[in-house]
This record gives sequence, C-alpha cells and structure tokens, in this order.
Amino acid sequence: MSVVRVLASRVGVFAISLLVASLAVFCVVNALPGDVAGTILGTNATPQAIAELRAQLGLDRPLPLRYIEWLGGMFRGDFGVSAFTYEPIGALIRPRLAVTCWLVFLSVGLAVTLAIPVGKYAALRRKKFTGQLVSVVSQFGMAVPAFLMGIILSLVFAVRLGWLPANGYTPLLVDPLDWARRLVLPCTALALVQGAVLVRYVRNAFIDVLQEDYFRTARSVGWPLRAAVNRHGMRNAALQVVTVLGLQLATLFVGAIVIEKVFVIPGLGSLLIDAVAKRDLPIVQGVVMLLVALILIINAAVDVLYVLIDPRLKSDTEGVDV
Repeated sequence: MSVVRVLASRVGVFAISLLVASLAVFCVVNALPGDVAGTILGTNATPQAIAELRAQLGLDRPLPLRYIEWLGGMFRGDFGVSAFTYEPIGALIRPRLAVTCWLVFLSVGLAVTLAIPVGKYAALRRKKFTGQLVSVVSQFGMAVPAFLMGIILSLVFAVRLGWLPANGYTPLLVDPLDWARRLVLPCTALALVQGAVLVRYVRNAFIDVLQEDYFRTARSVGWPLRAAVNRHGMRNAALQVVTVLGLQLATLFVGAIVIEKVFVIPGLGSLLIDAVAKRDLPIVQGVVMLLVALILIINAAVDVLYVLIDPRLKSDTEGVDV
C-alpha cells in the first residue's frame, strides 16, 4: 500500500468517525430532559411565552433539519450562539481552548519527561528495593484521582507553604511569570497521575528489551549496560508512551475539566460545566464536539507517529490490501 493510500484511508476513517460522533453528540444533548426555553423564562412562564421563545431559538423545527444546519455551521467555523446571552459560541470557546490546551499539553510533556527516566530506572533496578519502591509508588499514583492530587498539592504548596498561588489564571501575554506560576500546581497534578500510568508501561517496555537476544548480543560485544538500554530500549519505550497517550488523552481532557474547577481556571471545562448547569445546550454541543474532534485528531496523529518511530509498521501495512 502506498503512502498516499495509507493517508487517504486514515483521512477517510477520521471523517467518518467525526460524522458519527457529531450525530451521537447532537442526539444525546437533545435527548436530555427538560426544556431550554422553560429554563430561560423560569417556572412562572406561560405556555404561549415558552412556545414563542422556542420558535425564536429554532427549537420547534424538526431535529434532522437542526442537525444539518448545526453540522454545516461547524464546518464553516460557526458554532451558533448561546441560548442565554446570544453571544457567538466560537468567541466564547477560542480563549478557553487555548487555556485548556496549555494545561493538557504541558501536563503531557511533564508526564513524559518524568516517566521515561523513572520507568527505565525501575526496569534496571527491578530486583532491588528502590526499583520495587518505584513500582509501588506508581501504582499508588494511578489510584489517586487528578482532582484529589490537585487538592493535596494546593493544600501543601499554596496554603501551608505559600510558595504558589492556589487558584486563578493569568494570560501568557499579560504576565508570563505569573502565568507559569499559576499553571505549576494544576499541570503537576495532572502530570503525576498520568506519569504514574506511563511509568508502568515504560518499565515493562524496558524489561522486554532486557530479555531480547539483540540486547544480549550488544552486551556480549562490550556495550555498557546503559548504552545498550538507551540504544535498544528508547524506541520500544517510545512506542509504549505513544500508545498509552493516545488511549489516555480522553481521560486527560476529562481530568483537565475537573482540575480547572479545582484551581478556578477559565478553560473549556468551566465553560462546559457552567453551560450544563444553565442548560445552555448550544454551548454544550459545541464544546463536547470540539473535544471529540481534538481526540480524533490526536488519535490520527498517533497512527502517524507509530510509523515515524518504528518504520517496520509501515512495511507491515504495505503488504496488506485494503
């Protein structure tokens, strides 16, 4: 299979997945109990007033027509307007998307930076106390929810020690130093939980390499232990990290939503939770669809990274007819 055909098939799968996801999001959101018009007008609203507002909001039109209009608007970058404030949803999402992306991707970078050396250390020392201690600590980290980790870090480093701010957010262009200080605790909370998961996979990846014949051959010809591990283990560990990150990214975005509420960060999570509380369904649809699209894009990027990290995967796909 040529590279063009591989890319075309991946794009096709992405487009179909995005279409199915949009239909699922639209159906689920519109199946929620209650009425937006009734929520806006309150309990004392008359049926006539509710009907007039439903017509004004376009809620009296058939669902298939509303879905087609909503889908077409998204392809043009138009997410609609808020049911309460009538503000363009795109204008509400853009600044908050930047905040959430900073939080998620800084956390991923920190988690990978911690997980690879710690996982390698745990593999090389797996039969010693320190290596077993790393495994125990990583299992404990996997069991701790991100929001609880955030609360613990906030109590220790913000409330008791006073080293870092407990909540809030400062835009990067306004004050870069304060921006970094306010992201330390939320990014660390997410990174520690995600890093604990990665440590387990990295450790197993390096252990697998230590048991391979090519590793024993490298050692027999005089390669130092760490040089042999780095030469043959990094690619295997990289595949494991990419695999886990691709699978866990949805969880990481959900964790970011909760962390944003813990640290009062104005990201997509706070926008989504506030919209759900007010039953502002256009905002809920737009934010959820955007998160789904981001996850699908990242999964597609993971498939490409597989081939870049290990070219053998490309040769495997070339021999398969689809």
